[in-house]
Amino acid sequence: MAESIGSPLLYASFTLFILLALAVDLGVFHRHAHEVLWREAATWSAVWIVLALVFNAGVWHFYGPERGLEFLTGYLIEKSLSLDNVFVFAVLFSSFAVPAVWQHRVLYWGVLGALVMRALFIGAGTAALHRFHWVIYGFGGLLVLTGIKMLVRRDEDVQPERNPIFRLFRRLMPAVPEYHGPKFTVVKDGRRYATPLLVVLVAIELTDLVFAVDSIPAIFAVTRDPFIVYTSNIFAILGLRALYFLLARAIRRLAYLHVGLALVLVFVGIKMLLADIFRVSTPASLAVISLLIGGAVVASLLRARAAAVSDAGTGAGGT
Repeated sequence: MAESIGSPLLYASFTLFILLALAVDLGVFHRHAHEVLWREAATWSAVWIVLALVFNAGVWHFYGPERGLEFLTGYLIEKSLSLDNVFVFAVLFSSFAVPAVWQHRVLYWGVLGALVMRALFIGAGTAALHRFHWVIYGFGGLLVLTGIKMLVRRDEDVQPERNPIFRLFRRLMPAVPEYHGPKFTVVKDGRRYATPLLVVLVAIELTDLVFAVDSIPAIFAVTRDPFIVYTSNIFAILGLRALYFLLARAIRRLAYLHVGLALVLVFVGIKMLLADIFRVSTPASLAVISLLIGGAVVASLLRARAAAVSDAGTGAGGT
């Protein structure tokens, strides 16, 4: 097992805290289904970010600045890459015409499933890196190829119905075309059917599985401590629901965001490939990643502003 600051008690305490937070989220604040508006989404997004930063401060205080920077960099990587998840959520909800009032319920269970999958992925990845050092080169190559693919891809809608696992699910469990409130399944004539809500949930889990293949190796480029990888990943995933409701509309306007995300993947991939030859410090990694994501956002906003000015000028000239 790779050296870790996390004792069994620390792992158990952190996991218990996360489960309690999720229980309070659904059982208290979202006990009654409702459409999540911008102000509520902004509040919850801030809450999860503040909790992550408080935890980061605790890691920094008790285990030193190196571990603290590793957590912060890993959290920033995962938070940045999760923006792609937000776009996919928006496409899926639009494609399946999911009522706004039930979207939080789908994302709640989707994120819960994602937490379990991420924990399994991290455990497997840590064991592989510890036993087979060459795996790091496979991770690095995968990230570089994924980043290049993201750079050259054309804008296209997500089509989960083409996923073989998704198609197998539709064959194994029949589905009804209409929604039945918050229910994921419904019984008709003595037979259980999936509602579109369950179909969307499965699609979300499948897309997160794909994203996990990219994001988890990216964090291993920053730290080999499984506790840092686990906690930074979990904190970033927990904020996904609030981030979706906060940015679902705005994210489509960030034209260069995919470029920034792609360059982040290429950067961390190259860092892994060169790990035995040249080591990039954690502060330098944090600075590069912040610059890439921040530059992409700023460039996107400048483009949107220029387009708005151009449209306004065209409109004025035509009157």
